Amino acid sequence: MADGASAAGWVDALIFLNALGCGLMAGLFFVFSNSAMTALSRLEDGSGMNAMQAINAAIVNPTFLLLFFGTACLSAVSAAAALLHWQQPGSVWMLAGGLLYLAGGFGVTVICNVPLNNKLAAHRPDTAEGLDFWNQYSLVWTRWNHVRTFCSAAALGCFVLAAAG
Repeated sequence: MADGASAAGWVDALIFLNALGCGLMAGLFFVFSNSAMTALSRLEDGSGMNAMQAINAAIVNPTFLLLFFGTACLSAVSAAAALLHWQQPGSVWMLAGGLLYLAGGFGVTVICNVPLNNKLAAHRPDTAEGLDFWNQYSLVWTRWNHVRTFCSAAALGCFVLAAAG
């Protein structure tokens, strides 16, 4: 880093973009945990399962992917920057925020929710087997989504505290 002023500006921008990304992801996850999965689970005749399959297909789009992967990349950079500049104010919060999003927002999605989504896609909502899977899926998927929501919101809080220094 060149001088203190330009370094501080770069770090401030990094923290801001991380907070924004984590906040948007936390909001998306929260909507599903708070209302969408409950509403989908109440629908009969496989309608909820069919709707979730459509949502899972629609969410894989450039805007979501940029936000999801971009926030993960920024979180990794933040964690590394915090370790490299450990003595700087806010470094602990930058590290915590980066790790929370990487593990809880990104990691849980990749390891838990996406594989469940892929299994859901292989089932048909007009079969008993499909509906049985949907009932189990909605419970397990929502539990992991609560983890993603909490970790992304906590990461947002950490980045806000990092900005405060």
